[in-house]
Amino acid sequence: MLRMSNKLLLAIEAVVDIAYNAGGEPVQSREIARRQAVPQRYLEQVLQRLVRAGVLAGVRGPRGGYRLARERRRISVGEITRVVGALDSASNPTADSTGSDLAHKVLEPMWSELQKDLMGRLDAISIEDLCARARGAEVASKAFHKLDYSI
Repeated sequence: MLRMSNKLLLAIEAVVDIAYNAGGEPVQSREIARRQAVPQRYLEQVLQRLVRAGVLAGVRGPRGGYRLARERRRISVGEITRVVGALDSASNPTADSTGSDLAHKVLEPMWSELQKDLMGRLDAISIEDLCARARGAEVASKAFHKLDYSI
């Protein structure tokens, strides 16, 4: 079941943060944790799951961190939602639902249809779209200061 969890918001914000602040260099998890005001250890779990899913790439070394594994326009909010949803499902398995015919034949199909519609809308929103919204909202970006214009 789709639910707006803190972990989902953290994952989406982390990916947008990396896209918005990278400037060609990997973004370190401590920087993301500081900007989001979350514990770095909690953030690392989410980031590693996104690396395994192919959304992010981990860069090792003293100047390492995380970068997008693909172009911003090729990563959707729906994809991140599915990755976190799988993580939440693994940590919180639900029992088979018991209930009436009304629940099984009317309410559950209605809920599934709504979730499908919502996932379709989330699939249509790219990380590039969210970065554009951040620029429009005049959110400060570290990327501008990291760009190197030497030829």
